[in-house]
Amino acid sequence: MTAIERSRVVAVVGTGTMGQGIAQVALVAGHPVRLYDALPGRAQQAAEAVGARLDRLTEKGRLDAADRDSAKARLLPAAELSDLADAALVVEAVLEQLTVKQELFAALEDIVGDDCLLATNTSSLSVTAVAGALRLPGRFVGLHFFNPAPLLPLVEVVSGHATDEATATRAWATAAAWGKTPVRCADTPGFVVNRVARPYYAEALRLHEERAADPATVDAVLRECGGFRMGPFELTDLIGQDVNEAVTRSVWESFFQDARFTPSLAQRRLVESGRLGRKSGRGWFGYEDGAPAPVPDTAPPADPPSSVVVHGELFVAAALPELIEEAGIDVIRKEDVDPGRPGWLELPCGTRLFLTDGRAADSSRPPLIHFDLALDYRTATRIALAPSASVTEESVRSATGLFQALGKQVSVIADVPGMIVARTVAMLVDFALDAEARGVASAQDIDTAMRLGVNYPRGPLDWGAELGAGRTLRLLERLHEEYPTGRYAASQALRRRAAAEAASEGAGS
Repeated sequence: MTAIERSRVVAVVGTGTMGQGIAQVALVAGHPVRLYDALPGRAQQAAEAVGARLDRLTEKGRLDAADRDSAKARLLPAAELSDLADAALVVEAVLEQLTVKQELFAALEDIVGDDCLLATNTSSLSVTAVAGALRLPGRFVGLHFFNPAPLLPLVEVVSGHATDEATATRAWATAAAWGKTPVRCADTPGFVVNRVARPYYAEALRLHEERAADPATVDAVLRECGGFRMGPFELTDLIGQDVNEAVTRSVWESFFQDARFTPSLAQRRLVESGRLGRKSGRGWFGYEDGAPAPVPDTAPPADPPSSVVVHGELFVAAALPELIEEAGIDVIRKEDVDPGRPGWLELPCGTRLFLTDGRAADSSRPPLIHFDLALDYRTATRIALAPSASVTEESVRSATGLFQALGKQVSVIADVPGMIVARTVAMLVDFALDAEARGVASAQDIDTAMRLGVNYPRGPLDWGAELGAGRTLRLLERLHEEYPTGRYAASQALRRRAAAEAASEGAGS
């Protein structure tokens, strides 16, 4: 099935920011575009706004003047819904209210031809439900663009329960022809991105509620250690706390209040107080003129130890001994740990440093300090440490000095199970595996969606393959022991993956 021909009309209903963005994408791709809005005059205003954006692209050298003039000539505001009769594709971007969308598409079905594709840009409603009352629900599909639509490449192509395969394939091909990166997914709450991404926000909010670290520090650790482009607190301030909380609540309710998707009381209070983020001037952080930039908690300079003993294998933290040697610190290696079991670093004072495994540091008898998972220990510029209560200040300073000698800033946080990056990534991996197992999308499309839709440094399934299913499972099982609410109960998909991994390792030994 091929893309919709460029000579065919694409109609966009709803002329807000998203509607204008979708119209611009279709225009630049070469289609005649018609804009319709139920409010008189809004379609004309939107056409003028899109034209102004095309002018700016030309001024910046990103669009040829002749192509701009041609695009403007193909853009027409529609006074009546009936003006969309010759459309080959209608994309709706109106209010996120089910009845409003259902009524709109019922009216459109009496106007457009039977070969016209009908698409909703909904981010939270069921595509199946929107199409439920249509005469031909097979030609209905979700086309979920990400804001700003002209810039972000990802488009989720969502098949409802009654969507024909030919419809989804044609919609996918059309999005690809428009220069986008489409991914196919089933009609599940949150689709791919808004379903799999929930832990990124939820774990940060949970850490804030536990007073493990302040928002600026959580953001800094996830950015500078985890490799994420934006921290969850600054990101939700950008999205809008009301918007993010509404999506979280919608997904939670759609999954019948599954504990894994539970909304945050702290975020609810923020919304109730009117602190919605950048658009209101204040959210987790202040955005008024003169407001100070968020400052993470960073440990002062400390002297590094003269030597470090490395016991066993550090697995995903295997780069640390080499980095320590490069920093001029003596490394003594001891193979005194059973193969397959995690190793640790030992300071001269006897304090042990372990990569967090989902347990609180205080759950172990010897004094120990947990350090957090990093996307890449060589390039990470910050590390988080969580000492047990029995660790002395001198030992904390020694551990701090060790990582500072490696070129890292250090944030010392409270002793919370799983710390910051590790528990967040483990949950993202589990959610992604669960989505794949339930047929939401393919593994490749899930990783693509998370990299392009929310700028993750790597796809969660790719990250999970590096961590290992067994280690990820054990981390979640320990979190579940610490928080026996069901929130951290590992999916069957992760359990099956871990069992297969163990069997494969056993066969190869």
